[in-house]
Amino acid sequence: MSIRAIDEAPLNAFHRKLTWACAGGPFLDGYLLSIIGVSLIGMSNELHLTTADESLIGAAALVGIFIGGLCFGAVTDRLGREAMYTIDLAVLVGGSVLSVFATETWQFVILRFILGVAIGADYPIATSLLAEWVPNKHRGRLLGVLILAWYIGAAAAYAVGFVLAEIGGSGTWRWMIASSAVLSALILLMRIGTPESPLWLVNKGRTEDAQKAIERALDRTVPTKELLAASATEQSLQQHGFRDLCRGRYLRRTLFCGLFYMCQITPMFALYTFGPTILGSFGLGDGNDSNLGSALISIVFVLGCLPALRLVDRIGRRPVIVWSFALMVLPLLVLGGGSSLPLAVVVLCFCAYALFSGGPTVLEWTYPNELFPTSIRATAGGVATSISRVGAAAGTYLLPISLSTLGIGVTMLIGAGITLLGWLVSVLWAEETRGRTLAETSALPATQPTASAGERRAKLREDEYEGS
Repeated sequence: MSIRAIDEAPLNAFHRKLTWACAGGPFLDGYLLSIIGVSLIGMSNELHLTTADESLIGAAALVGIFIGGLCFGAVTDRLGREAMYTIDLAVLVGGSVLSVFATETWQFVILRFILGVAIGADYPIATSLLAEWVPNKHRGRLLGVLILAWYIGAAAAYAVGFVLAEIGGSGTWRWMIASSAVLSALILLMRIGTPESPLWLVNKGRTEDAQKAIERALDRTVPTKELLAASATEQSLQQHGFRDLCRGRYLRRTLFCGLFYMCQITPMFALYTFGPTILGSFGLGDGNDSNLGSALISIVFVLGCLPALRLVDRIGRRPVIVWSFALMVLPLLVLGGGSSLPLAVVVLCFCAYALFSGGPTVLEWTYPNELFPTSIRATAGGVATSISRVGAAAGTYLLPISLSTLGIGVTMLIGAGITLLGWLVSVLWAEETRGRTLAETSALPATQPTASAGERRAKLREDEYEGS
């Protein structure tokens, strides 16, 4: 059972505002992770940081994202999307402000860890809220927009870092960090007043609150009978918990979401790191110009996502992810030729990979939100994020070791192998969810209630409502 007022609603100002507000979390992720790398130069000079200090500061946020995604998705399913939606942004604002005044390594490490936890928590919070508010036919595209925000945030950080460094040199590093506090505060203001997810409210039996939320956001009156029927269906389904992600069909879906995410992001982080070396050949790899080059890399990946945004709702999720992984393998195999390749071929392969990677990229948060029911939707999204960060951390840590010991050619072939694993996982486990309601995409055959059972529950609830 679904809520037709949401599933069939035309896109309006509320949907656009909600999409931008939800995209603020990934934007801040890209910005915060990138701005610290830009500011570390000035920070190290002024605070006399060692290499170990810099590594701790850089890794703290990644560890925090892992913890935040793993833990706070479940909290969101328990307490609601609306409350967590603003709390985690308030933490980002506070942590960013305190970072401006930090003077010791341990202070930066703790604050970066806290910021990482808030970012990791925001992924399942914001994506589940958006998924439960947008119409079926636009869900894939709008959820895909969120991942674009990450690259835009990273590009913005490098651009801001470039401008500030040009104006005041590396001594402007505190201003760079302060910029993240300002952006976090602006996005927090955008989020204030967002109504709770009607599906979450219905799942908790709060049909009157769901009715008010829909009227407020969409200016549409939902018949009480429809909400009671939706609530009855939700209540007739088993209310799942964290352990259900490790059982039966949901285990397969958990592994699929986590593994394809990890297989997509691990080689991508490697190429993201290798990118400045490529651009260095064009004079954009030294000094402050490297920040401009890194911004250009982010823009290339943004451009790669644009075709996929249209295709996921036009031809479907499964063909997009399967064909994208298959095509992503090809440029990595060519790059396996190593440093002897002509520069033009290297740049062409880099651009081809960025273009083809758009498919899995825009589905990183679509699949977890579509394949799991309301009671564990945010939990599943958090777990998928945490699994992916294992790959991201491993790729970031092992890349320089692999480059120095195995060479660039073998390193790229390893990336091709990881990508091929992502293709295999997608061929075996990717499901088609295009154009279907969240109730349909998340239901399992063994747990779907019979029509008569759902109708009996709905009738009982309706009778109780009319008799009260």
